[in-house]
Amino acid sequence: MERNSMLCPYCRKLISRDEKQCPYCNMPILAARWLEARSVMNISNKIDPLKAVIGVTLFYFLASLFFSALENGGSLGFMLMPSQNSLWHLGASGSAPINLHRYWTLINASFLHGGALHIAFNMLALWQIGGFILNCYGISRFLLIYILSGVLGFYVSHLVNIPFTIGASASVCGLIGAIIYYGKTRGGFYGGMIYKQALGWVIGIAIFGFIVPGINNWAHGGGLFAGIILGKLLGYNETSSESWWHRYTAISLVLLTLMALCWGLIEAFLYLVLKSHF
Repeated sequence: MERNSMLCPYCRKLISRDEKQCPYCNMPILAARWLEARSVMNISNKIDPLKAVIGVTLFYFLASLFFSALENGGSLGFMLMPSQNSLWHLGASGSAPINLHRYWTLINASFLHGGALHIAFNMLALWQIGGFILNCYGISRFLLIYILSGVLGFYVSHLVNIPFTIGASASVCGLIGAIIYYGKTRGGFYGGMIYKQALGWVIGIAIFGFIVPGINNWAHGGGLFAGIILGKLLGYNETSSESWWHRYTAISLVLLTLMALCWGLIEAFLYLVLKSHF
């Protein structure tokens, strides 16, 4: 016998299945039915999003090394630096791929790195900053800020004609931008301390970017700007709870990201197969 009532997955109150939207939190009933499955509702309790992002990034670094080793007859070098060919096919971004309409690289580039030191530095920064964003903004907004900041950072790189660029630093700068917005708008002693600390990170990144050659400062700036804007648009936990549209948008963006990353793996594999036959 079919039940005539259900729990709204957002506010957890009992509602009728005949309602077009939840009378308590205004979630559309079709959305509520889709989220009713416990596996979807509790995914955040099963997967740590910060560890998941770091894990996917490490996987793609290993994949880039694997494809590079196959391409170069097993040689990688002491610094564990993947070849540009493997990075290109896995989804490195910049004006060169974007001019060829490889727009999916705007997503993939955040998960690719040029060497062991590159990924170690970025993942350490992500680990230190990501936990704060999760606590202040929540899981869905963390994912939205991280992924979209990288996309905007690499799009800015394309606009200024940087031909080839990779790395999670644009996304990490987006998280810093969200922290800047949080500290500035929260105010008080705590907010002021957070704001000053985040500005200190920005100054350190800027100095590092201008001293060390090959750093994509445009991606850093674009990601930072995106993080500030997204922090304002999405809000944080102390001003508003994560809504159903935050969660829908985050799930959709994560699925799009996984599709783009899978396509990068397929393209890199096909490149090696075709190279071996011709």
